[in-house]
Amino acid sequence: MSHHISKLVFLLAAVFFALFLVWPVIETLRGAFVGSDGRLTFDYIAGVFQNPIYLEGLRNSFFMGVWSTLLAALLAIPLAVIGDRYHFPGKGILGAAILVPMILPPFVGAIGVRQILGQEGALNALLASLGMMDPARPFDWLGESRLLGVVVMNALHLYPILYLNVLAALANVDPAMEEAAENLGCTGLRRFRKITLPLIAPGLFAGGTIVFIWSFTELGVPLIFDFGRVTSVQIFDGIKDIGGNPFPFALVAVMLASTALLYVAGKFLFGRDSHAMMAKATTGGGPRATRGAIFCTGLFCLVTLLAVLPHIGVVLVAFSGDWYGTILPSGWTLSHFEAALGHNLTLPSIENSLKYAALSTLIDIVLGVAIAYVVVRTKLAGRGILDALAMLPLAVPGLVLAFGYLAMTREGQLFSFLSPGGDPLLILVIAYSVRRLPYVVRSAAAGFQQTSVTLEEAARNLGCPPLRALRKITLPLIAANLIAGGLLAFSFAMLEVGDSLILAQRQRDFPITKAIYELYQLLGEGRFVAAALGVWAMAFLAVTIIGASLILGKKLGALFRV
Repeated sequence: MSHHISKLVFLLAAVFFALFLVWPVIETLRGAFVGSDGRLTFDYIAGVFQNPIYLEGLRNSFFMGVWSTLLAALLAIPLAVIGDRYHFPGKGILGAAILVPMILPPFVGAIGVRQILGQEGALNALLASLGMMDPARPFDWLGESRLLGVVVMNALHLYPILYLNVLAALANVDPAMEEAAENLGCTGLRRFRKITLPLIAPGLFAGGTIVFIWSFTELGVPLIFDFGRVTSVQIFDGIKDIGGNPFPFALVAVMLASTALLYVAGKFLFGRDSHAMMAKATTGGGPRATRGAIFCTGLFCLVTLLAVLPHIGVVLVAFSGDWYGTILPSGWTLSHFEAALGHNLTLPSIENSLKYAALSTLIDIVLGVAIAYVVVRTKLAGRGILDALAMLPLAVPGLVLAFGYLAMTREGQLFSFLSPGGDPLLILVIAYSVRRLPYVVRSAAAGFQQTSVTLEEAARNLGCPPLRALRKITLPLIAANLIAGGLLAFSFAMLEVGDSLILAQRQRDFPITKAIYELYQLLGEGRFVAAALGVWAMAFLAVTIIGASLILGKKLGALFRV
């Protein structure tokens, strides 16, 4: 790729990020800091901190983010250490099964959890049958513990991201440093705390950042749990009056500032590059046999079982003819799966999601390959900035971007043409592509790094133009990486929650996740059909994630790193 083309790629990418990453944030901030008279004001922000309801929402959101991250770390770190250090029965299968919790948006899994933990749910039915609970006075597990339920759902869904990052960080730790500490008498947990943990801090921070931001701004699970006392739901409820109410803008601005400050503080304290990223020494590293192999297998199985309980609940709801006050469904049927593919709400939503996701993935592949090439293959000044911009969507809350897109496409706004007549096609495609672009950039960059540049140079020496050399030589060699990144971008776009719930307001434009949410709210068989649609989505996402993991292996964690 010539120097002029590299500059053009840099310019086009910069314009893309300026328009669809920076501008939505500016629009949101404008709504939060510009009064009706067009002057700068801090009244709306002050109003947020003076309103006890908004303050409670912020406290709960912060609690949700912090405790979800800590619980995810508590699950992920021991599993990553065991997976990196020891051989044990079923290691290959159980390592792949770690990804299972990611095959369903947590708000869909919340449908299964409500069925299990509801007052007339499976757990209370089991306790009543064992004589441990009075059936006339069932426990209300989710009544006063809904926030705890959201935290657990987030952690069970997101701990694989931390696991992948910690596992990759452990693989780069020089075992000689740990051996030296052991020779000096520093062993066991003390060695892990004093030596290993600081060495893997960059990887831990990289995964923890994603988990925190995701959990702090989670919208779907609180909606399903009917827990409105969090900032994300308060913003969602404020969309109905977005034209005349400045406080949703102020809430989004506060949320953005909170995540930015925490990210910068964490980056300063834990995210700096260190000797943890040096190449592994050739001394005795690698997994080894252990007398606790059965314990290792059991721990992986236990955590995976806990993580898939919501998925099991969704599957049982989807197959149940009726499930009320019993341990298991009292009847079984396949009719909900038929309805999920034939309902006037679901079939158009599947078509819409396929259309939105396919177009956004196409944009991601074209832009992602171009950005990765400039970052890896060229010496263009500012390519590091371009790489950081490509990763920035992982650090900016999806809810903030979705709200910004909604603000910038309102009637009378500069970008209202992106949503003509309320049709969200263009803006949803852009939203999906911006959110999932990092996956393709990281996948393509890994491919370029693994492919020798001498092959392209040889082609050019034989008279092959740079672009043709890229198309004929390099792209076929990195096809596996592009397929993996494209699969992840496509599958996560298919099941995107925040953008879908906020930007798709008309029934005919609903993606799958918005259809599931609307179905769940319907009386009668709505929740059963919603669960069946969730199972179809789960099966689809399972195939794509497993395919991507087989192609990328341990490098899959790099896709979830900022």
